[in-house]
This record gives sequence, C-alpha cells and structure tokens, in this order.
Amino acid sequence: MQTLEQKNAALVSEFIESFWNRSDMESVDRFLSDDYRELSYQSREGLKQFAMKILGAFPDKRYMVEEMVAQGDKVLVRMTVKGTDESMFFGTAPTGRQIDVTLYRQYRVSDGRIAEHRGCIDMVTMWSQIRGTAAQG
Repeated sequence: MQTLEQKNAALVSEFIESFWNRSDMESVDRFLSDDYRELSYQSREGLKQFAMKILGAFPDKRYMVEEMVAQGDKVLVRMTVKGTDESMFFGTAPTGRQIDVTLYRQYRVSDGRIAEHRGCIDMVTMWSQIRGTAAQG
C-alpha cells in the first residue's frame, strides 16, 4: 500500500509528464482541483499561457525531474528543462541555442488533486544561454 507522500509524488510526476512534457493543456482539468491556487502564473489560465510560450519557443523542450521530496500534502521538485530556442520568446528572436536550466516547483495536493503551485526558474541562466553570454554571478 502506498503512503500519502508516495501517492502525492506519483500524481505530481504524472502531471509533469502530461502537462509539461506532452503539452496536454487539457490535463489541468484532470490534475488540478476546482479551487486550485496558482502562485507563480496568477491563474490556471496564466499557467497554460506560460506553458504555451515555452512550447512555442522551445518545441523540443523536455522537463526532467532531478529530485522530488514529498512530505504530507507538499511535494517539492527540482528539475531541469532542456530545449532549443526556435521561435520568438518574450519578444526575442530565436537564436537556435540550447537551454539547460534548473527550476523548482512546489505543489500542494488535496484529495488526490493538485490544489496549489508555486515555481521558480533560473531566468538569468536561461537568458544568458539564449543570448550566448555568460551568466553573471
């Protein structure tokens, strides 16, 4: 029998694969609760819009979970996203360069659905990779 933490981690893994890797925007209806709170992209629709911007700019993007920790109703994920800059991204013309960027996501799971999300992505590194410049530390 799975623990609550194992179930929550499995749910988050399935969501990452479906939404972020397969770009199934409709999967939000299956994975997110009716009272879902989006703390990074302002709303469920904002989450979808950001994901579509990433897909448009990096059509070969792939999110890889590096580490996942579940405790109670919280699941913390450290992952990387890799892809090729092939289209406009926030007003910047495509460069054809590769990105390999770390991001963190925290999910809260309630009753078998994701009820809350916040995320943080290393945009300094992403922009330096897109532009071909060294990140300033």
